[in-house]
Amino acid sequence: MSSAQAKAAVVSAAVVSADGTRIAFEESGHGPAVILVASALADRSDAKKLAALLAGHFTVINYDRRGRGASGDGESYAVEREIEDIAALIEHAGGSASLFGTSSGAVLALRAAASGLSVERLALHEPPFSVDAGDFGPPEGFGRQIEELLAEDRRGEAVKAFMVKAQGMPGLLVGSMRLMPGVWSTLKGLAHTLPYDIAVMGDTQRGVPLTAGEWSPAAMPTLVLTGSKSPDGFRHAARAVTEVLPDARHEVLPGLNHGAVVMAPKKLAPPLVAFLGGA
Repeated sequence: MSSAQAKAAVVSAAVVSADGTRIAFEESGHGPAVILVASALADRSDAKKLAALLAGHFTVINYDRRGRGASGDGESYAVEREIEDIAALIEHAGGSASLFGTSSGAVLALRAAASGLSVERLALHEPPFSVDAGDFGPPEGFGRQIEELLAEDRRGEAVKAFMVKAQGMPGLLVGSMRLMPGVWSTLKGLAHTLPYDIAVMGDTQRGVPLTAGEWSPAAMPTLVLTGSKSPDGFRHAARAVTEVLPDARHEVLPGLNHGAVVMAPKKLAPPLVAFLGGA
């Protein structure tokens, strides 16, 4: 096997989290460890291409968050359990690692870093905080609405409500996704995890500033990325993160939007390589 093939080799494995839940992941590449944290309605398949690009520089751990893909799930959910999942992956990586998260996965990564885990560097792609009064955010009681739809097994309606009311996607665009082979069924299959991401976001989408004390323990070097084609609210959120963290900076990526992990991994990878590699 050539060195290039060795770098590209992907090994499937799992760790056991503190509550006994099995967390599945794929590991590839060599070098400093980087753990990829997925967004809402996503498993590790979303970051597969990005992982392959990063594997030429790092040991990449691309995992399924609990309740998704090949990972198990606990009897009851708490954000702390997901932080424990990341802790187990960091232990597997040798005791420390960098984190990259996108959307609500970025907020989960930030929470994990602020909890005191041994995180070397933290890269966040468009954490969907709502910090200004005019920024978009889900309506009051949205979490209860999603739970009611799921309790009635209306998974498709739950996905649609999340995309329109929490992500701000046009209804017509969401409707067109129903016609895409495999896409809608995959999203419906992950619908039961929507309350998890709503819990991760907590009260951070109400159009008020972030509370510094909650986030400032994340003192490691941090890069917050936003796309120039994304709504202004993401840039407002990025600036807010840099204001409450001790060592953070914000970079705007030309031509990218909120779907960059899936749609433009070749453009997203270079700034991640530069930052996570220590630049």
